[in-house]
Amino acid sequence: MNSRLGSVLLSLLMSASVMAGEYNLTVDRVEIDTGDFVKNGIGYNGASPGPVMRFKEGENVKINVTNNLDEMTSIHWHGLILPFDQDGVPGISFPGIKPGETFTYEFPIQQAGTYWFHSHSGFQEPDGAYGSIVIEPEGREPFRYDREYVVQLTDKHPHSGDRIMRNLKMMPDYYNREQQTVGEFFSDVSENGLMNTVRDRMAWGGMRMMKADVEDLQGFTGLINGKGPDQNWTGLFEPGERIRLRFINSSAMTYFDIRIPGLDMTVVQADGNNVQPVSVDEFRIGVAETYDVIVRPKGEQAYTIFAESMGRSGYARATLAPEEGMEAFVPQLREPARLTMADMGGMSGMDHGDMDMNSSEGMSGMDHSSMVGMDHANMSNMDHSNMKGMDHSGMSGMDHGSMAMGKEGPSDPFYAKGSGLVPTAANGGKFLSYADLKAQDPLYEDREPTKEVELRLTGNMERYTWSINGVKYEDADPIRLKYGERVRFKFVNETMMTHPMHLHGMWSILDVGAGQWNPIKHTISVNPGTTVYMETEVDEPGQWAFHCHLSYHAAAGMFRKVVVEGGPESTQAKSDAAAEEGGEA
Repeated sequence: MNSRLGSVLLSLLMSASVMAGEYNLTVDRVEIDTGDFVKNGIGYNGASPGPVMRFKEGENVKINVTNNLDEMTSIHWHGLILPFDQDGVPGISFPGIKPGETFTYEFPIQQAGTYWFHSHSGFQEPDGAYGSIVIEPEGREPFRYDREYVVQLTDKHPHSGDRIMRNLKMMPDYYNREQQTVGEFFSDVSENGLMNTVRDRMAWGGMRMMKADVEDLQGFTGLINGKGPDQNWTGLFEPGERIRLRFINSSAMTYFDIRIPGLDMTVVQADGNNVQPVSVDEFRIGVAETYDVIVRPKGEQAYTIFAESMGRSGYARATLAPEEGMEAFVPQLREPARLTMADMGGMSGMDHGDMDMNSSEGMSGMDHSSMVGMDHANMSNMDHSNMKGMDHSGMSGMDHGSMAMGKEGPSDPFYAKGSGLVPTAANGGKFLSYADLKAQDPLYEDREPTKEVELRLTGNMERYTWSINGVKYEDADPIRLKYGERVRFKFVNETMMTHPMHLHGMWSILDVGAGQWNPIKHTISVNPGTTVYMETEVDEPGQWAFHCHLSYHAAAGMFRKVVVEGGPESTQAKSDAAAEEGGEA
């Protein structure tokens, strides 16, 4: 064989090895049966959730998406690193997919791990338009397992997404079913004393806020792989096998605390990236996050996968068993979580109606980064006189130290000191913290950031508007970054809600104090009253979305466009063309 013919054959073999895998998806009206109720929704290939899409690292994929709806649609490949014009966000990366149209996504698979996909149009995602992605690595995994299951969670509500948004706009606590009770009042009196309890209630009432405002959306049925608790999705195993469970939280609004009574879980991956193994009894998964865990059931018995909402208002349940039909004990929901004054650490950015906290006369000049871990027992010395509309007269003698906010209890550096949201394992064991996550292999060199961007997470509870730096998406300028920069983002959560912040198209390096071993994620949860840092290597040119992944917070304004300027000329030309098209995301 001559050398020229050999090189041609080699070239053909190489091109074949990266030839596009072709996939077809249809976007359809579907019926969703949760076991509690049946509703109409949106799905892929006739079902919700859609199929598990399996790719191989190093291949090029071609995905034909046919829109069978009577409205525009889109698909965003959550967590995938790809060209910006394939990212699937209408008005930012492409116009969207018209009714009856087939749009073909084409991009290289540059990573491995567990991810998911969903619509980025209106409220189609909470209405059922989501599915999972499993990407096989080119090489061997650094951990062993014998079989695997995707465990995809969501919070399915009887109401449509549009109706939920209208109701939240009309009354922000419309779906809050965990209001404080008379019995809870007397319990607090017994623990904290009458005057402290009365003053505490007066303080929260004066701020027009509720300790129970942990979840905006309650009354849902938790689903795992499309099945409600009574329908009991079941994964089979042989005793002694190592089982990889790929947890994906595809909820509209719900954080889940996950445990499998009787089994230890070893966390091996977070948001698609391998981490140094951590053995835990329970972990909290934020909206849009993924965690992969290894479990090893040894006996001929069933085990319950129990996913309890952070606000303790609902749950999802599934089973691991040696054979179909076996079930294990299903735990009861724990007591509802309650916010404390520690979760109010960033009050200046939270506009509560008549309280003009963003005015120049208010608290807007405070350095909130120093409030993490703040001793709120000393808050009585603060000058609140400029917080308009708030009656502080009953707070002057309040002993915060004796109340929940001042108690010594479990702590976690990613929660405000004394927060009512700090998680504890049901069995008293190990609960996963972000601080436990360390990269298996560093993806980037550890270098100094070239600039810092502060993003204050802000909102108005009375009008149910959410924003960044006090400005809603439609009124905001894009965040402009330069290709090749290393940007440090500073999230300051000035609201009482937890926000899962998702940057499209580029990795988010969560600062846990581990230097080059800081974990790589695509979604970072920012708890009330805290400041969290992440860094990003700006290595993907184009236009990208950056938003809170709580569906109704993003829709209400906690959203930004990120424009990466520079980079390869061909990509910059596409970005300029997309910018000229404009449109809403």
